Amino acid sequence: MTMLHSLRLAGRKNETPAETQMKHQQTLMITQEASGWELPSWQRQQADLITDPAELLAMLDLPVESLPDALSAATDFPLRVPRSYVALMERGNPHDPLLRQVLSVADEMVAQPGFSADPLDEAEHTAVPGLLHKYHGRALLVVTGACAVHCRYCFRRHFPYQTHLSGKRWKQALEWLAARPDINEVILSGGDPLTLSNQRLEQLLDALESIPHLRRLRIHSRTPVVIPERLEVGLKALLTWRRWQTVLVLHGNHPREISPALVERCRDLRSAGITLLNQSVLLAGVNDRADTLAELSDRLFDAGVMPYYLHQLDAVQGAAHFAVSDEAAREIHAALRARLPGFLVPRLTREEPGEPAKTVLAG
Repeated sequence: MTMLHSLRLAGRKNETPAETQMKHQQTLMITQEASGWELPSWQRQQADLITDPAELLAMLDLPVESLPDALSAATDFPLRVPRSYVALMERGNPHDPLLRQVLSVADEMVAQPGFSADPLDEAEHTAVPGLLHKYHGRALLVVTGACAVHCRYCFRRHFPYQTHLSGKRWKQALEWLAARPDINEVILSGGDPLTLSNQRLEQLLDALESIPHLRRLRIHSRTPVVIPERLEVGLKALLTWRRWQTVLVLHGNHPREISPALVERCRDLRSAGITLLNQSVLLAGVNDRADTLAELSDRLFDAGVMPYYLHQLDAVQGAAHFAVSDEAAREIHAALRARLPGFLVPRLTREEPGEPAKTVLAG
């Protein structure tokens, strides 16, 4: 057991304010000594993202003919991608499935019928700023608008974060949760909750843990897939020593994203008792083949992560070029079921506004 673990375990329920402050200072000292007053590796990577399409194309030895369109398409939803994720891409391949997920393209600027800025009608499900309540017993907390990577198919690429995160962040949401004993699970989302520092995340988790009727914590994050170093010992301590069972839902779409670094760190979290799931989005030109999805499931299982959902694309404006028809999706899923044992086959689903649960297209 690490010293940080010991500090978190010692007298948490009955400690005095002075003891709490002393424990916090000791934790800071340990962190500072371990890091030499430097930012953790994952935060340095997150601060050094590629934001210029020209730089990304140059790193991958790709021609610049597409640069004008990439720059135009990135005006409203800028390029953001970690260098560690770019390192997983194939140089010289303009159709690389990882590149396709992050590089802005001209197709994003073409309006398509049925695609909108709020495809899930989340504005209608906002209980208070920063908190969405769509499903029975669960509520989703928008903890930040920041992401370590901007995925071009993101259903919240037009989300009005400024109206959800202004003022005293989280205060109204926490008060709403405390007053609703029918809510037993809280889901941390964003943006990406794991872009927060451990200190900021701990403040939020402590506040949530003080609400007695909350029984489960779920965190949805793509950050570990693009920056595996985010799954470090400090985060493991924050998630492990809680009164509830923590579920971490990763967002991996392609087998090449399940890097050796990610596998190692996921195994470590799983050994600490954290439940690890993965949800993918079915994306044309990325993972719309049964063999690709089968390899993804195999690699996830090797990492201790269970395939959870395979989502049909949310009809967000700017992402229509990723769409796969329901008929094709069901055929892909049937081929996947024929290749894998049932526990490795994610459910093919779609989220539809106003429905009490996700719509299962194939189980």
